[in-house]
Amino acid sequence: MQRITILGSTGSIGVSTLDVIARHPDRYSIHALTAHTSVDELCRQCEQFKPRIAVVGSEPAARLLSQQLRQKDLKTRVEFGPAALAAVSSDPDCDVVMAAIVGAAGLVPTLAAARAGKKILLANKEALVMAGQLFMDAVQTNGATLLPIDSEHNAIFQCLPKNYRRTPSEQGVAKVLLTASGGPFLNRPVETLESVTPAEAVAHPNWIMGRKISVDSATMMNKGLEVIEAHWLFGASADQIEVVIHPQSVIHSMVSYIDGSVLAQLGNPDMRTPIAHALAYPERIASGVAHLDLTSIGQLDFKKPDFNRFPCLKLAFDALRAGGSAPAILNAANEIAVQGFLDGRTGFRMIDQLIARVMDDLPHIQVDSIEGLMEQDLEARSIASAYMNS
Repeated sequence: MQRITILGSTGSIGVSTLDVIARHPDRYSIHALTAHTSVDELCRQCEQFKPRIAVVGSEPAARLLSQQLRQKDLKTRVEFGPAALAAVSSDPDCDVVMAAIVGAAGLVPTLAAARAGKKILLANKEALVMAGQLFMDAVQTNGATLLPIDSEHNAIFQCLPKNYRRTPSEQGVAKVLLTASGGPFLNRPVETLESVTPAEAVAHPNWIMGRKISVDSATMMNKGLEVIEAHWLFGASADQIEVVIHPQSVIHSMVSYIDGSVLAQLGNPDMRTPIAHALAYPERIASGVAHLDLTSIGQLDFKKPDFNRFPCLKLAFDALRAGGSAPAILNAANEIAVQGFLDGRTGFRMIDQLIARVMDDLPHIQVDSIEGLMEQDLEARSIASAYMNS
């Protein structure tokens, strides 16, 4: 029986994880569930899965959740705040941590899980985008197991040689190919993107995701963050990572080998597939996802991404090549810009422009501590917010 902590249990990844876990009560139990403000949903999850601990973002939310749990006669202990997130991630009574908190807020608890040597199911891109070297060092030094949950990275993981050691060329890997749906605006005239509304941007054609990630998909910053993540997960340089637009989202990613072979992982666009793969690895378990019917799909299309349509993707490649704190600055500026767009404070095409200005204004430095990275993160957010307010 594996005991699992889910960081971000009320988000789309957390809900999908609980769906898979509910199908295998003989294999998995819940140690802790966490949410920032979704108290009602977290209470419903506690009622079904009966975790030992529930963590929320603030003391008022904790009081409200405690009251709701008492009314249901549930014994789940309620805690709140960043320290509590790190504690449930590193708790000796926890075996597996699903890292599904969106954004920079997920970095510290995910790093705590790595330092505690946990099996980490990584759905939080920012842990690697912001702190790639520090995070990978913590995984290796403390004997943690790191398994990717993003459908693209999970697909690459499945297509790589067994016992892959993050040295692509030495193991016959020429490059990794990250597929991208192209989001809702793949074929929309570029000149009309100025008028995109938040409702249009979050209406992804294939995937059900949170609002922030959906906007990132529309700008293809999501793919840019995945490029940086792939660098750290698989040891691939920027030149060994290629993005391919694949609107059907059936091929989740590919690995190209030096002998001309290309291995691909296919499946219906449902995050329960990579979640089930990582939960049971190296075994396979049922995920609840329907089997793929290629004959009903008919054809699979591919094209190169257009940096004029998707400048955020180019910014991410630039940040990867720049190194140092550049990816952390990119991520922080993007979070501010996307939230500003969702709040109606800035336009869709201003997202990439704001990010570019912050990256130009804030020098990229080498950072060897989480504290230093968080300082860069805060400074980038401050600059981005100032630009938006002006």
